[in-house]
Formats: sequence, C-alpha cells, structure tokens
Amino acid sequence: MKRAKAKAREKLEKRKPIEHNPLFKRWKKGDVRVALVYPNAYAGGISNIGLQQIYAEVNSLEGFVCERFYGDVFNCERSVETGSYLKDFDIALFSIQFEDDVFRVAKIISSLPAEKPVKIAGGPCVLENPLPLVPYFDYFYIGEVDRDVKRMLEVVLSGEENGCILKSESAVSLAECGEKVKVRKAKLKEHLRKEIIGQGVYGESFLLEVGRGCKRGCSFCVVRQIYRPCRWRELSLLLEVAEDARSDVERIALISPSVTDHPNAKELMWELVNMGFEVSPSSMRADTIDEEMAELLVECGQKSVTIAPEAGSEKLRRVLRKGIDRETVLSSAELVSSAGIRNVKMYYMIGIPGEDDEEIKGIVELTEEVKRKGVRVSVSVNPLVPKPHTPLQFAPFGGEPFDAFNPLKAIRTLKKRSKTLEKEFKKLGVRASVEDPEEFAVQTIISRGDVEVGKYLLAGKKAVLKEFSHLLGELSFERQPWEFIDHSYDFERLRKEYERLMEIAEVCLI
Repeated sequence: MKRAKAKAREKLEKRKPIEHNPLFKRWKKGDVRVALVYPNAYAGGISNIGLQQIYAEVNSLEGFVCERFYGDVFNCERSVETGSYLKDFDIALFSIQFEDDVFRVAKIISSLPAEKPVKIAGGPCVLENPLPLVPYFDYFYIGEVDRDVKRMLEVVLSGEENGCILKSESAVSLAECGEKVKVRKAKLKEHLRKEIIGQGVYGESFLLEVGRGCKRGCSFCVVRQIYRPCRWRELSLLLEVAEDARSDVERIALISPSVTDHPNAKELMWELVNMGFEVSPSSMRADTIDEEMAELLVECGQKSVTIAPEAGSEKLRRVLRKGIDRETVLSSAELVSSAGIRNVKMYYMIGIPGEDDEEIKGIVELTEEVKRKGVRVSVSVNPLVPKPHTPLQFAPFGGEPFDAFNPLKAIRTLKKRSKTLEKEFKKLGVRASVEDPEEFAVQTIISRGDVEVGKYLLAGKKAVLKEFSHLLGELSFERQPWEFIDHSYDFERLRKEYERLMEIAEVCLI
C-alpha cells in the first residue's frame, strides 16, 4: 500500500510544471482553503500579474492558504501545489480572461457540490458582462482586487455583499432595474517583490507591471474602458523592484497594454539592460518605434517585433481609431530591420464595418510591403468582436447588416475572406494564422449575452450559436444589460462616437 501511494505521488509530481515558488504556504488545521482557478493554459496563467497578486495576498493572511489550478494541469481538477481536489476547498476564485473560457468554467463548476466551495468570478469577462456566468457563481468581484483580497474573503465568508463584491442574483436585479455598481480601481503605489517563476508566455521571467489601462482611443478595444483611467507606476519603484529580482531571474517582462507609452519607457528599459536583464515588452505601439527604440529592443534581447495595423486601409484604421498609418507601419518595419531584428508579427482584424473585398486586398498588399523591408513576416487575423462598453459594441458581427432570415450570413462571408487571405499569404510565403469566424461569433454572443445564454453553456458552442444567433446583429441605442457595471463613461458619448465612426465607414445606420 505504501509503495502504491509513493508511486502515485511520484506520478503526480511528474505532471506538475517546473517552477520556483517563494510564496508557497502549507495548510494547517483550521485554515480556510482558497482555490485560485485559471481555466486556461499554465503558460498564460503564470504570466498573469493579477493572479500572482491574489495568490501572494491570500497566502500573506493568517488563517488562509491558497493553491492554484490551471486548465492544462490535471485538467483543472487538482492543485499544482499539493494535488488536492478542487471540491475540497472552501472558496474558489475564478479568473475569467477570455469568452472561450466560460464553456470550461461551466463544466468545472457543474462537477462541484452546490454548497462548497463558494464560487467567485472576476477578471476582464466579468468587468465586461458577467450575466452569462450567473447560473454558475455565487459572487462576482467587479473591479481590480489588488490590496482588497482580505476584505473580499471576509465579505464572502459572512454571506453578505458589499459594493463591488456582488452576489450573482444581485447582478441580475441591477441589470433589470437600471441601477449601477461602481468598479473598484486599484492604486499602483506598490508592486509585488516576490513572484512565482515558471515557464510562461515570456519564458522564465519576473513580471513588472509598468502600468494599467491605456491612453489611446482605439474604438474596438475594451481595455481603455474597463481599466480606465490610464495609470503608470513610478520609475523609481519599478527599478527598485527589478533590483530585488536580480537574484531570481535573468529576464524581466514589462506588463502593460502599451509599455512604450510609459512616460519613462526608454529610461526604464535602458536601466534594466544595464542591470543585466533581458527585457520583454508585453505590448508596444508601432508609432513609438524610432531609431533609438529599435536599437534598444536589440539590446533588450528581442528577436522579433509585433506591429498591429489591424486593417488594410486608412479608412478602416480610422474607423478603428488606431492612429497608425501605412507610413508608420513601413517605417517601423524598416527601423527594426536596420537594427538587426529580422522577425515581424502583424495583427489584423476582419469583419470591420465598411469592409469589402478591396479592404482584404489591402491587408495582403501592406503585408507584402513590410516583407520587402527585409524581415520575415508572420500574420495573425481575427474577426472583430464588438465588445461591450466600446463604441463598436453596437456594430453587427461581421460588419455588415444583419439578416434575420439568414443570421449566419456574416460568418459565411468572413469564412470566404479568410480563405482568400490564407491563399494570398501562402503565395507570399508568409506564415499565417487565420482564425475560424464561427469561434468569434460565439465570443460575440457570450460578451453580449444574459442569463439565458449562460444556461446553454453546457450544451456547447454549436448550441449557443444556433439558439442565440440574433445577438450577432446590430444593437439598438437602448439600455444594454451590461450597463449596470459603471466604468465611468457616458453612454450618449459612446453612441455619438459610434455614429461618427459609421460615417467614416460609409455605413448607413438603420
């Protein structure tokens, strides 16, 4: 028996990710067990600064212990730390980053006892629209939980609710009556000094969050809305934290929607290089790349650069409010190529209002022009998801007028354009990832859905698409279900911005 148990433990250990965890805490009798669940890949979860923050805060509390669960580690059934089963925990905190994750979340929660653990959801999808998740959760946390974990746990254990800590049935009531809940915003005065170091999307890195929110005005991006206002950490704090991390890692990952928008971005990156770090910016804008930045990226150890024109024509880039023109894209590619960076990844979207076949040709032509700058180009193409809280939330999926008698027409159009792009990229010798429009249609339904949509999650994506295809159409200017979440923007201003964008797109509103 002992030998069998030892073999089982050995087998379990082999399936765990290799990592350094200075924040681990052993459970002792009487401790409240908190599960931190990321229903997606370990590489993404370990690279999420919010999850690192929550884990550290829980384990710093007397009488609480936290363990982590990932979608691709033990199928999210057992913890990384001890192999304990999710059903044996007192509280389960779910971080829901992507609409696709809600299907797995529904399956995970449906396998758990109703009364335990207490189930709480937070993350970007909750800040957008938590209503499809109502059938599965006891609570929602509406906001940024940094330095508020202790209060959240105390409120939940008391069975009450308080401000942004909202019972799921209350979310439904607020959506129906038109009242609002204020989103909690964190102050970025501090930063984690110790983190779990694992093989994440930036390699084995220390995550340095330079800022939160975005100062840009892209019309399709939900980040500028749900994480507003744009906030930056002080340079002195960032360098102090990096100095502490020197003994733990050789690489720093700079985390922000646009790292190079930080007012001291170049100084920060040079200082980190001088400390001996490799530096990986999580995201940067093409219009922030000049000769010095290109040279700096080489010094940081970067072998590739991402450029996101998003559209193939100036007109559609104006609709998206990217603020990047063709000349900027080509100049950025030339600068990084001259500096010695030979790999460029380009991001585009299709299904933008006002798009036609000529716009698709524009994507291919711009990609070819970038390739001529002497770089190897790879391309990612996704259909636009008209996200709640953005000016384009009103737009139909696929960008063309919705046909109630043929609700999936837009998907077929996008599939045709996707095949055209795949064919043309192949001719160019460009490696391309062109995503399935049907997947993004489902994401649109989830982001716009209500409790009824949530009831279909266990039936799968095909069932959701079939039953709720009407949610792919253009939205009216009436109050939307997710507006009970107060992100401090004016609805009328959002509507007027949408109307201006449709004028640019030369789209007639119904």
